[in-house]
Order: sequence, then C-alpha cells, then structure tokens
Amino acid sequence: MNTRKLGDQGLEVSAQGLGCMGMSDFYGEADEREAIATIQRAYDLGVTFLDTADMYGPFKNERLLGKAIAGRRDDFVVATKFSILRGEDGSFVGVCGKPEYVHEACNASLGRLGIDHIDLYYQHRVDPTVPIEETVGAMAELVQAGKVRYLGLSEAGPKTIRRAHQIHPVAALQTEYSLWSRDPEDDILATVRELGIGFVAYSPLGRGFLSGRFRKPEDLPEDDWRRFNPRFQGDNFSKNLELVDRITQIAESKGVSAAQLALAWVAVQGDDIVPIPGTTKRANLEQNVAAIQIDFTTEELARIDEVAPKGVAAGTRYPEQTMQMVNL
Repeated sequence: MNTRKLGDQGLEVSAQGLGCMGMSDFYGEADEREAIATIQRAYDLGVTFLDTADMYGPFKNERLLGKAIAGRRDDFVVATKFSILRGEDGSFVGVCGKPEYVHEACNASLGRLGIDHIDLYYQHRVDPTVPIEETVGAMAELVQAGKVRYLGLSEAGPKTIRRAHQIHPVAALQTEYSLWSRDPEDDILATVRELGIGFVAYSPLGRGFLSGRFRKPEDLPEDDWRRFNPRFQGDNFSKNLELVDRITQIAESKGVSAAQLALAWVAVQGDDIVPIPGTTKRANLEQNVAAIQIDFTTEELARIDEVAPKGVAAGTRYPEQTMQMVNL
C-alpha cells in the first residue's frame, strides 16, 4: 500500500483508509469479533488510516477501535470527530462547536480510544451558532497541548474552510465523494487544493449501493439507517439501480467488480484524495484494497463520466433536515 500526503503540514496516511462507522452503528447489527479482525487485517494489507467518531454507536465505535489497536497504537493513524451530540440511548441532541465542549469531547475520545493523542481531529459538522474561529481556536489549543496532531473539518463549505484555515492550518477536509456524489467538484476541491488541504472521501461506494449488492429496498436490514435515505427509497432506488447497472457493465468489461471500479475512480481523481470505504468484513476489505491497483485509460474515464455525470443520482444524499447540516 502506497501512502498519500494529507495537506501541507506533514500528515501522511495509507492511500486508502478504513471507515469504521458501520462496525457499531447505522447499517444494522455487526459482529464485533469480525470487526476487530477486519481492523487487524487492514494493518496486514497496509491500510493504517482508521476513521471513527464519538457519535458512532454512540461512543461504542471508539471503544471498539481502541480495543483493536491496543498494543500497536503507533502502527496506525487514528482520526476521530466531535460536535454531533447524541445521548446514551442513541438520540440525536444537536451540534456543538463551543470551545469548552471541544476540550471535553477530546478528553472523552482519548479515554475511549485508550490513547494519549489523536492524529487527526475533525469537527464533524459545523455549528452555525458558534463562529468557526472560536471552535478552531479551541482545537488549536489541543494541538498545543499535545493531545492532537492535525486538525480537520467535515462537510464544511468553502467560506468556512478559509476562515478556519486562517486560525490554524487545516490538514484535511472530509466530505462524501463518489460516482453518485460529485458535489465537491463544484468548488470544494478547488478550495482545499488552493489552500494545501487534503481531501478525505467518505462513502466512496455510495453507502454500499454502488457495489450492486442491493437490488431492492428489502435487501437492507430492518434497522438499517439507509432505509430512511432518499436515494434508497421508492422510485429513487429504481433509478439509481439503473446507474449501478451501467457502472457494472463498465466494470465487467475491465474484469473488476462494480465496487472496485467505483472505489478506484475516486482514488484516481487526485493524489491529494484518500477514500475511506467502510466495511465490517475481511473479505470486503481485501476486495477494496485490490482496487488501489486499478488504473484507467482516458477513454474509460470518459465513458464513466458519460454514465455517471455530476448530479446523476436520484434523491438527496441525506434527508432534508440533515442536508441543512452539510456544506456550511
């Protein structure tokens, strides 16, 4: 596994990361033993960039990751996030970017992870009630205290990114990016590249839809959050399935799976982009890692652009209320 630089501050990570969210939340019940084995297998394959957040579980995912890396912490680059508030019962309480909460959340994450510093600490969602300068100022204090190495933002808009970067260098921006979520190409990617900020692409497989394994909504577990996602509902599901079938045709002609093609496409959009596909199984992880070796001809990229242009997906990527929390 090659490495890629995230930003101009010196952070270097594996060219593909591992999103750990689904190991504890949102996508139905997961097997903790298999999840830990998957994280440990990731290390064997050179995937050492692990992504979690305090709200995954809630709180369970950080504990799981801490258990998986115990005794070999220095072998991994650990990224976690704060600001989306959830109760112990899983209820969503809101978003908080208050300086005092930044410190409180960081200390809590360090405790759950069982580590003495976080490599990359993101504000998960921007709090519109707190100036970004105040939030990032508190995050910078964590760097000065040695609790955090690099700072990141997630789902922040260009103006917010610029304001944050003036307070303290931002190493990475994390935003959804895939063949059915190409919104960052409008202005986000240009902004982070101008400022020397790396880009971390979450859900590069369209929350698993682009793999082609979901042929009808009923294929999703009953407690799976995706059942409430507009792109997985009604006519949107059917229209998006047509997109997957077109991608699958291209993949088959290349001798790879649809998931591998979709993941490889994200990776070749720039050396400053690091996709973090999530999985709960070692077999899927191994297939994802193999996608790193895939390259494309100019003709193949043109064909992919033709079948999956910007705006091709039917439905928004989150329900209406949640969409109001992105790109702020």
